[in-house]
Amino acid sequence: MAAQGRGSASAGRRAAVLALAILCVLLHGEFAESAVYAVGDRGGWSFNTGGWPGGKRFRAGDVLVFKYSPAAHNVVAVNAAGYRSCSAPRGAATYKSGNDRVTLARGTNYFICTFPGHCQSGMKIAVTAA
Repeated sequence: MAAQGRGSASAGRRAAVLALAILCVLLHGEFAESAVYAVGDRGGWSFNTGGWPGGKRFRAGDVLVFKYSPAAHNVVAVNAAGYRSCSAPRGAATYKSGNDRVTLARGTNYFICTFPGHCQSGMKIAVTAA
């Protein structure tokens, strides 16, 4: 009976290892499908990037990389009203590193620069992720 118990425990361990391996493959596959986009391409996050998302197909989980001089700009994630009015609501996520990575959520994601006059001069984008 002791041998039978060990075999059962060994089979249980094998099943657990197999389940863990399958989970790792599934998780890796999900992350492998995410794309990384440099906002503004070579020009980076700057004025007149509003048309940059045009023609691109974004998915939830894709990553936007905002490259800019932190002394001159920032990136603030806002809602639709904040995008339209060029104002950041209280508690809005603000990025200031100059090399920010933001993961897109499903739906429309809005970003503005809150340095005075920048958003009004076109430093804002709306990115819709399926």
